[in-house]
Amino acid sequence: MSNAKTVTDNDWETEVIGSQTPVLVDFWAEWCGPCRMVGPVVEEIAGEKAGALKVLKLNVDDNPETARKYRVMSIPTLMVFSGGDEKKRLVGARGKSQLLAEVEEFLG
Repeated sequence: MSNAKTVTDNDWETEVIGSQTPVLVDFWAEWCGPCRMVGPVVEEIAGEKAGALKVLKLNVDDNPETARKYRVMSIPTLMVFSGGDEKKRLVGARGKSQLLAEVEEFLG
């Protein structure tokens, strides 16, 4: 079972902008090798931080509107949203410890 939920252009406002908890969004695509490396790490973090951090995945090929709106130029791109605003952007693959360190400040 997947810990990270899929988000789309259609439910972006509800799932991300309207979220009461901080949100980590993984912008990815099927064909992206580094995305496949980051995917399992994102899944682990989603399971470990459930309740404190909402973790979502957005496929940029299936949801180009949101990717364009946030100017996602390369993937993987991970963004942290809090209070409906983008607070942090990480471009490129990261290991689990590095990714956890980057989001720690948002976990209250």
